[in-house]
Order: sequence, then structure tokens, then C-alpha cells
Amino acid sequence: MKIRSVEAFPVSFPVPEGARVSLGIGTAIKRDAVIVKVTTEDGIVGWGESHHGRAHGAIAHLINTSLRTLITGLDAADVVGVWARIYKFQLGSHGMGAGTAMAMSGIDMALWDIRGKAVGWPLYRLLGGTSKAIPAYAGGIALGYQEPSKLVDEARPMIDAGYRALKLRVGDTPGRDIARIEAVRKAFGDEIALLTDANTGYTIADARAAMPAMQRLGVGWLEEPFPAHDHRTYAEAKAFSTTPLAAGENHYTRFEFHRVIEDRVLTILQPDLSKAGGVTEVMRIAAMASAWKLPIHPHSSMTGLNQAASIHLLCAIDNGGYFEADLSRGNHFRDTLVSTPWQIGQDGYVRPLEGPGLGLEVDEEFIRRHPAIEGPGYV
Repeated sequence: MKIRSVEAFPVSFPVPEGARVSLGIGTAIKRDAVIVKVTTEDGIVGWGESHHGRAHGAIAHLINTSLRTLITGLDAADVVGVWARIYKFQLGSHGMGAGTAMAMSGIDMALWDIRGKAVGWPLYRLLGGTSKAIPAYAGGIALGYQEPSKLVDEARPMIDAGYRALKLRVGDTPGRDIARIEAVRKAFGDEIALLTDANTGYTIADARAAMPAMQRLGVGWLEEPFPAHDHRTYAEAKAFSTTPLAAGENHYTRFEFHRVIEDRVLTILQPDLSKAGGVTEVMRIAAMASAWKLPIHPHSSMTGLNQAASIHLLCAIDNGGYFEADLSRGNHFRDTLVSTPWQIGQDGYVRPLEGPGLGLEVDEEFIRRHPAIEGPGYV
């Protein structure tokens, strides 16, 4: 079952003005992704997603040139060997760093999809897990900056659909952020879990002002108030309240997670299967975190490929937390590119797909109809 071909496709679609969401990194004007297709010599096709890294053409080009050359002809079932080869020759020494981690993540996911299809098993079973209910929160590029009453109106259908946890976007100003949290808490009561994500939009002064109020309002975590590399700032902010600090979507491989775990500052870890090194590497990160009794709440990427894979992984680790359900309005990568990646129950839980591998069908015509749109995704 050798790898015959590796293809990466940068894809995009514009976000209509009425559906744009403002958050700590700007206002979303388009959605980008990198879809990875790996085909074996005996014709098995696996699909994966590499995060776009806000340079989806570059990530796809790296896959279609350097990485494809490295792994063509290798055993598709040897996910550890493929990962190690990319690490040795591309990532470990002067090899594009985060770009390679994102690129290899999609390849690794596609190889796991192939393994499942080869034996007829869903991914969670291959990983040693079982089908179980996974709690989900309403997230994705949604619940952004707006008047508190409008935010409540956006959240209400999510609650009606079954979600029992919401992630609100903060990083605007502490005052406006807290007003929005207060409005949502008042509207839905204490039985709904409220989480927050600043998307690196806070200063240390902002965090000092906002975090005591977040503690008062029972916020479950403050995610990425600062950039991933600001270790000292995270350590200082930990003292501002008991609200847990969360991060991980912008940390790459177990080697970066080793640092943040040993720092003992972050207590909510959020590796992304399309960024941190793929399924193979996030399983390692989860095992390392388990030794410290730390939970894994995977960050959800652009497409249903990542989202379905995240649920599978949560079913296969002993320290799994929430699934981030992307509830972005009009997300064609979730609704059209692939078959249905998940369904929420009225109890607020999701379950993994039962088909082989990721359990998804991919519309290749969609890929052809949505070529890359160049330029920034946020303004």
C-alpha cells in the first residue's frame, strides 16, 4: 500500500458582507483552506486538511513540491515513519517551521483516512477508542463583536439546536467584552457554559481589567489573550483571576507543547489536527498532557475534514474535552465540500461518524470550482 501521489489544493470562498464576523484578528472577508489528497498504488484515496496559515497557496506549494517528493513511494500505513521522514529532512532543521507542521498535518490526516478505508474501520477505532458522546460548544468564526442584544439573538438558535456551551469573541475592549458576556449570561442562565477567545487581541492591561469580571461571570476559559510565544505575559496574567487560560491552536508539535505544559500556566490545551502535526502528533500531545492531568479541547479548523477527525480523536483519548463545532454562517467547507461531518443532539453532544477512515465523502468538483483567492483573509 505505497503512496502513489500527493496533491494539495488551496481553496477559497468570499464571505458576504452580511455574514462577516469581527474578532481579535480583524474582520473575516474570505475563508481559505488547503485540501490534501493522497492516493495509494492500489487506488485507495485519503483526504486531509492542512490549515491555510493565511498563506494557503504557500502551504499547498510546499506539499506539492518538497513534501510530496519526500514521501512518494513510502508505505501509506506507516504514519509514524512518514512523519519521522518529514521531520528529519524538513521540519527538524531549517525547514519552514510552522509551515511544515501545517503542511504535514494534512498529509498525516489523509494517511489515517487511508488506513481506515483499507481495513474498513472508522478512525476512532483505529486510534484505540470507542464511539461515545462528546460535549460540543458553539464556536468557529461566530459570536463576534456586536451589540449585546444582537449577540444574544445570534446565540439563541444555537441553544435551541442543543448546544450547552458557547464561545464568545473578546479582545475588543474589556468594557464592551464584559457587557456582551453579561448579556449572554443573563439571557441563558448559569446552566450554559460560557467560554471566551481573544484571538491574541488583549494587552496585559486588558487582561488585568477583564479577567476578574470573567471569574465573577463563571467564564470557563480565556483563550489566546496573547500571541503563542508570549510566555512571560501568560505567566503574569495567570495571577489576575481563577479563570483558566487556554491556548494551543498556534503551537506546533509536541516540542512546543512540552514547553507550555512544563510552564504550568495553561490548563486548557487546544492543539489543532490541521496545524500541530496531524493525528499522529496530536495523539502524542494528548498522551503527554494526560500525564499532567490536563484536558485536550482541539481547536477546529476550516473544513468538515478537520471537524470529523477531531471528534474521532476525542473518542480515543482519556483526557478529551469539548469538540469545537464550527457554526460559522455559510461555511461551504463544512456544508458543501464534504458530507455531514457531525450532528448535534439536544443533549449538547456529538458522536463520531461510523464510515471507514474519517467517514466523509468529498466533492472534488467543489474543489475545482473554488480556486485560491489571494490576499489577506482578515482586514
